[in-house]
Amino acid sequence: MRVHMLATTSFLIFAATAAPVVSVQGQSDTTQQQNAPCASTQFHQFDFWIGEWDVLNPQGRVAGASVITRVLNGCAIHEEWHSEGSAFAGNSYNTYDRARNVWHQTWVDNSGQLLQLDGEFRDGKMVLEGERPGANGGTVLNRITCEALAPDSVLQVWDVSSDGGTTWTSQFDGLYLRKGAGSREQGADRITPPPG
Repeated sequence: MRVHMLATTSFLIFAATAAPVVSVQGQSDTTQQQNAPCASTQFHQFDFWIGEWDVLNPQGRVAGASVITRVLNGCAIHEEWHSEGSAFAGNSYNTYDRARNVWHQTWVDNSGQLLQLDGEFRDGKMVLEGERPGANGGTVLNRITCEALAPDSVLQVWDVSSDGGTTWTSQFDGLYLRKGAGSREQGADRITPPPG
């Protein structure tokens, strides 16, 4: 009987000391999920855009500067744009919407323009699209494509269509060059030669 009581007491002592370890481990896993809720691969598909950039137009001249950072506990990418030689500026928030399985961008600028775009990372490019009312009562389709050309350069093209996507016109064509990675002139050779 005494041996049985000792065995029972030893088991209870072991169980009492082991239980907090399990509980602490469970809390640790939960805390880790709370601290990094956006750590999945999808949330990092747009990481190539993060950095401080000089942005060149197709003629190789500076169009502006952009600072792009990961914010909100890693759940969003914030863009801060300033045009060269003018007061035009804009900001966007970009995030992966896991409920809809799409990337989303909300852009607003100091002219009052608002863009709401959805899309996906496909074929090595982030492609975001959205509609907004046109000046003459129609609908304008916006498409922004971002592609990493190299670790220190990203091409962003913004096209618009007023005929449902049959034809497109370029609104913006910018080569992002990471600050400190080379001179601004290194992107001058990006100019696409005329056809023929």
